[in-house]
Amino acid sequence: MRIADVRITPIAVPDVPLVNTKGVHQRVFLRAVIELVTDTGLIGLGEAYGAKRTLDGLQAVAPKLDGLDPYHFRDLRSRVELALPEGGGVNAPTALADHKVVDVVYSAFEIACLDLIGKHTDRPMYDLLGGAVRQDIPFGGYLFFKFANLPTAISTDIFGKVMTPDAMVEEAREIVGQYGYRSLKLKGGVLEPDLEVETMLKLREAFPDHPLRIDPMGAWTVATAKHVVEKLDGVLEYLEDPVRGMDAMAELSAQIDMPLATNLVVVEFEQVIEAVKKDAVQIVLSDHHYWRGATGAIQLGEMCRAANLGVSMHSNSHLGISLAAMCHVAAATPNLTYDCDTHYPWYDREIIKGGRVTFKDGKLRVPEGPGLGVKLDENAVAELHTLYNEMMIVDRDDTDEMLKYIPDYERKVPRW
Repeated sequence: MRIADVRITPIAVPDVPLVNTKGVHQRVFLRAVIELVTDTGLIGLGEAYGAKRTLDGLQAVAPKLDGLDPYHFRDLRSRVELALPEGGGVNAPTALADHKVVDVVYSAFEIACLDLIGKHTDRPMYDLLGGAVRQDIPFGGYLFFKFANLPTAISTDIFGKVMTPDAMVEEAREIVGQYGYRSLKLKGGVLEPDLEVETMLKLREAFPDHPLRIDPMGAWTVATAKHVVEKLDGVLEYLEDPVRGMDAMAELSAQIDMPLATNLVVVEFEQVIEAVKKDAVQIVLSDHHYWRGATGAIQLGEMCRAANLGVSMHSNSHLGISLAAMCHVAAATPNLTYDCDTHYPWYDREIIKGGRVTFKDGKLRVPEGPGLGVKLDENAVAELHTLYNEMMIVDRDDTDEMLKYIPDYERKVPRW
């Protein structure tokens, strides 16, 4: 079995104006759908970021995969590196962390290869990763402050404007009621810190048994973060990326007992070692999109186990192929000690047959069947590809989008 053709289809998916410390989501988010076609007729699926740097990397590597044996991951890595000798990052200039283009592109193709191998051997992907330790994957409700949709929006306006603690509690009630989540995470760094403290305290009152987290995305100074920790002692399960940079996280960690989590300062394997030496974080968020695919995410779990670090799973704006891959990786990660993140409730489109997946009690069942266990809805992909061509948005820029809502907005990290 060899790769005979590679199809990369960029798509745009209607999004809602979710706010973070660097801006607000654009009208659409971008994804790339990957199909590896073999000489035996099998097709392996993948889903990756769809912004310009990733898409350029995928398209540069695609012709180099002709004749690749999907079982040979080291050959895949070599071909990716040869096709992308300049390396570099994939994230837009307004992002707060960057990921190596070779890792992101390799990861995307590795998932598609694993889907092929699973189909070839009639085994689910988690079997290829060492076997499942769980079949139901726990996810947490991901809460966002948000603006009401602008007249130019193309998405359904979920919840309307949510920019106060009380409005956030109502958002949480609706999400928990619909999806059954047993834990909650707030994307912070949006309101003044004391207002976000008030928000978390009101969430604790409304949900006394739910583990709570907040992620300000580096919006606070060490002093501000310490102040927040003192106010929320005993309220938070963990605090994610409150300050920017490894050294600032280590400085804060030395002053508090609350666990610190990250997906901004530990994004490469070498940084795990640095984080342990500096005691900068206690929990690392995995993500198969940049931790060198599913096999890399499993390796990260083992490194964290050896270093006595907790493991959770990071989310980006993803559709069903990526969500299925998350579930398989989570199923095969024994020390996944915290509920996974997911943006999934925030949009209503899907690209897999059968439509949108259903959460039960905040959990997703790992898809059944060989490989990823999902099939591509070609009509849905074609529709979203048409939207991609119509929108003419090729990169993510949350800061520029924010100017449509707050004309004098100035990006500043840390902000408080």
